[in-house]
Amino acid sequence: MRLGIFAKTFAGSDPGTVLAASKAAGFACVQYNMACSGLAAMPDALSAQDVAAVTAASAAEGVAIAAVSGTYNMIHPDPSLRAKGLARLEILLRNARAMGTGMVTLCTGTRDPQDQWRHHPDNASPEAWADLLTEMGKACAIAEPLGIKLGIEPELANVVDTAPRARALIDTLQSPALAIVLDPANLFEVARLTEQRDLLSRAVDLLADRILMAHAKDRDGQGGFATAGKGVVDFPHFLGRLKAAGFDGDLVTHGLAADEASGVARYLSGVLAEL
Repeated sequence: MRLGIFAKTFAGSDPGTVLAASKAAGFACVQYNMACSGLAAMPDALSAQDVAAVTAASAAEGVAIAAVSGTYNMIHPDPSLRAKGLARLEILLRNARAMGTGMVTLCTGTRDPQDQWRHHPDNASPEAWADLLTEMGKACAIAEPLGIKLGIEPELANVVDTAPRARALIDTLQSPALAIVLDPANLFEVARLTEQRDLLSRAVDLLADRILMAHAKDRDGQGGFATAGKGVVDFPHFLGRLKAAGFDGDLVTHGLAADEASGVARYLSGVLAEL
């Protein structure tokens, strides 16, 4: 597994700065965010120069672009905002290959109108699911001919909140563009160790054929998020199950401060070395 980090962990508005910092901290790849190029995370346009700058920095630093972030609220209650998000996603999809990656990561969304990462009770409604199928179908139709994967992540606050819901989305749409980004800390808040291990094992088994990236952030004992290696997530178990399932993709950490990055790289490298 190749070790990576969210590029946005590091301050900077040009790709060379953030990729150099990522390399110095011990990471071989990044999940890139266009904010690291001094642009909006979901820009309304990308120039050839913007794209070339990412590619040049990646080559100069020897840090690969594992994916580009393309998150917007795919089930926002306002259809006009969904349409704007999809148009911006298309810009990223059409430029992803030129930036050196074959994947753009998504947010399956929430009915919360202000925060795409905040839970809303209507996420479980048939209407929310129908809106997701429609919106994701449009995204797949753009991504498929481009050969770009759409990285979806089961996330407790979103409409795809469990591994079974992710499997249902894949099986319903039957699109080769759909891929899974699996983050163990997004599958539970508080769980006993045996429950956590069972949950993570079942998620890996259910989604193994579509997992192209794993994330590494942690949970504290009260259910809040924590830096990888400083909480309760059993990373040796999680990564061991991924390895046993044949996963050899990128392991990308996030939810940490820049000054913690090198320590997290050492921790995760040590876990991987023990597998």
